[in-house]
Amino acid sequence: MSLTFVGCSSEPITAAGAGSATTLGDVASLEVPPRTVADPPTSTATGTASSGPDIVSTAVPTVDPPTSEAPTTTLPVNVYAGAGAGEFSAAVFGDKQYVYVPSNDAGTVTVIDQASMKVIDKFAVGKLPQHVVPSWDLRTLYATASDSNRLVPIDPLTGKPGKPISVAAPYNLYFTPDGTTAVVMSERLDTINYYDPVTWTPIRSVATGGCHGVNHADWSADGSFFMATCEFSGDLIKVDTASGQIVGTITMVNGAMPQDLRLAPDGTKFYVADMMNGGTWIVNADGTQVTGFVATGVGAHGIYPSRDGKLLYVTNRGRLMHDVRRRSHDGEGSISVLDPSTDTIVATWAIPGGGSPDMGGVSADGTRLWVSGRYDAVVYVFDTTSGSLLAKIPVPGGPHGLCVFPQPGQYSLGHTGNYR
Repeated sequence: MSLTFVGCSSEPITAAGAGSATTLGDVASLEVPPRTVADPPTSTATGTASSGPDIVSTAVPTVDPPTSEAPTTTLPVNVYAGAGAGEFSAAVFGDKQYVYVPSNDAGTVTVIDQASMKVIDKFAVGKLPQHVVPSWDLRTLYATASDSNRLVPIDPLTGKPGKPISVAAPYNLYFTPDGTTAVVMSERLDTINYYDPVTWTPIRSVATGGCHGVNHADWSADGSFFMATCEFSGDLIKVDTASGQIVGTITMVNGAMPQDLRLAPDGTKFYVADMMNGGTWIVNADGTQVTGFVATGVGAHGIYPSRDGKLLYVTNRGRLMHDVRRRSHDGEGSISVLDPSTDTIVATWAIPGGGSPDMGGVSADGTRLWVSGRYDAVVYVFDTTSGSLLAKIPVPGGPHGLCVFPQPGQYSLGHTGNYR
């Protein structure tokens, strides 16, 4: 690898404790101001949280939202501490406890009730929907309909879609840590497009140059830059948060196909899933050098922290890109449980009959991992304590970046739920 720098609801939400769960109360019964997603939000993006109700239960710890002040350079013990069990934002009170599943092939989002694990709704959103993404202030979900060049807002109070918003080729969607800018990964255009997340007025467009297929990203612990993966050229890029400009490139090993990218809980390194090399690369905290590799399984794709930030769940699709037009065979697909303190795999969860786990998220109490079965038209639900498969839920073909909502966290950096 070489480095080149360039010039520029049904059930109450619960909090998991040590071996037990503490009920926080029925979220759906709490009073919140009316919300709508018929049009883009009207509050101004100033880098602070939108106004909303106060926390109404003293059982729910509060964490002040980020501000537009310069971020600290001191690394936290756990960058995901604000998304620990029970750390709910007031913005999510009353939201339905659903799972939203975009299906590439059908152009739809399927809605699943978390408690019953049953499909309760389905609606069209456009061509090639890729992910369902929580907004920075957690008040709106966005389905990224890439080939329809639009975002479809979903109101998490009702689970219903609203009026589409025109953006260019949104494969994936992120938000700067201060909430002032939406970052759209326009994969097929080889650009990163920046928008005002209130009006969705374009701010700037940055061509990614030799980085082809830009798609997944995560921020440094201090928020000063983010790293992004280039799926088709096998590179990583480092992007300055303030300017939006690419300030560095890491060229991976020949044949690499980097997918999801996630900051380690202690903020000292990044993990990059490589679908063609069957594992996660480790990149140092300043985003300049690959320092290691952890083998997980064939088709490594998604990375998700456990609710306490002590583990990472890595999804392994079970096949390479030339072998995706079929259902899975027995023995294919798995979840690897990675201990980031030692960079070792501490458990591997098999899928009876085989599977193709792709993208998803952890339940609010941390006891379940929900993952799309990309090539099997299902959603998997795993027990995070035992690793056993609790359910396979049929959905339309090509399920991809499903969103489990709501989850603890004071704000969202985007993707299917990268919370801080």
